[in-house]
Amino acid sequence: MEPEVVISLRGIRTQFGDNVVHDNLDLDVFRGEVLGVVGGSGTGKSVLLRTIIGLIRPRSGSVTMFGIDALNTSEQERAMIDRRTGVMFQDGALFSSLTVRENIEVPLHAIAGLTPELRRALADLKISMSGLEWVAGDQYPSELSGGMRKRAGLARALALDPEVVFLDEPTAGLDPIGASAFDTLIKGLSQQMGLTVFLVTHDLDTLHATCDRIAVLAEKRVLVAGTMEEMLKVDHPWVHAYFHGPRARAAVMVKDRND
Repeated sequence: MEPEVVISLRGIRTQFGDNVVHDNLDLDVFRGEVLGVVGGSGTGKSVLLRTIIGLIRPRSGSVTMFGIDALNTSEQERAMIDRRTGVMFQDGALFSSLTVRENIEVPLHAIAGLTPELRRALADLKISMSGLEWVAGDQYPSELSGGMRKRAGLARALALDPEVVFLDEPTAGLDPIGASAFDTLIKGLSQQMGLTVFLVTHDLDTLHATCDRIAVLAEKRVLVAGTMEEMLKVDHPWVHAYFHGPRARAAVMVKDRND
């Protein structure tokens, strides 16, 4: 049985002035998978994420989400797409003047009929799901550690019970123990909630621990997409150096020990 495609990109060209970031880029994201997106500096990993969620409009090409043309759609359909997705930006991107609970409640205001008490209860549930202690709900982002801010950002991304979650460098800046715990959290949530996860990362440990497939950005396009085993067989200089270098071997050793 063919996997269901929930996001489809075809012929994407992203350009800023004379700088062409993506050219004729194609990619499919399948329902229920954790897809890791990697690439060298300047290959446009975060730009691709922002293009899919509608923050950047490509010069040409198509973005289809849940069978809807996301680039040419009504406000109502765009709102429906947004409610079915959640986004965690780097470092959480929380509103500094709001508490963690209030940050999580922000997307919940889009749902008509929710009482303040119910919004609070739902926010507290997401806080718990993200692995934060309940007291974090009353704290402000400035009072949190980097890892706690990321978990709070994840809790907000989960606020509307999305089908697809976008994570931009979720373990960047975390110590190895914190990064490993976050990897475990992502994998567990994806399995328990049936989430599709689009994960931008440079962390080889995260790729090994969480991802079902990997998409490599190079030469302004998705050069190759497949499993980790398939990546190890790709005969391309950057791909080979990335997946066979010292850090890659160390990540494999850690995974083998955990298995």
